[in-house]
Amino acid sequence: MAEKTKLGQDVFIALAAIGWADGTLDRDEADAIVRTALEEGLEFDEVTAIENACKEPVQIGTIDLSALSKEDRLFVYSVAAWMTRLDGKVTSDESEALGQLGEALKLPPRPRAHADSIAQEVAMMDEGDRPDRYDLVKVRLIIGERLAAAAKRRAETIS
Repeated sequence: MAEKTKLGQDVFIALAAIGWADGTLDRDEADAIVRTALEEGLEFDEVTAIENACKEPVQIGTIDLSALSKEDRLFVYSVAAWMTRLDGKVTSDESEALGQLGEALKLPPRPRAHADSIAQEVAMMDEGDRPDRYDLVKVRLIIGERLAAAAKRRAETIS
């Protein structure tokens, strides 16, 4: 399996942009973004920039996500899809922003649906939909496992 790339500052700023899509970034959403950035091991100045993006709206189009692996792109989309549902409703602005993120991540509709399904699967775990309990590590692990299984099936089909 490929080595995991470290998610950079732009990833978390993109997640903040998704959070802002409905006009407000809820405290729970902001906390989840910053917590994940800290868990990823980002530097203090990077986390400060992310915190600032959680205070003022940002646009997805200004963020470069091109250096991410397929697994990382699916992870980012999955977390963003989960965030749009945190307040119990998904607005048209949030759906549009999520679509823009999917385009920026170069993810076709089917992988987007799979990533969203994984986000929902993890949210259904015990207390999983609470931002302080949502298992982001589990999301990334499931995505990696399913990508590896799909690659194995493709290899067996070719053989």
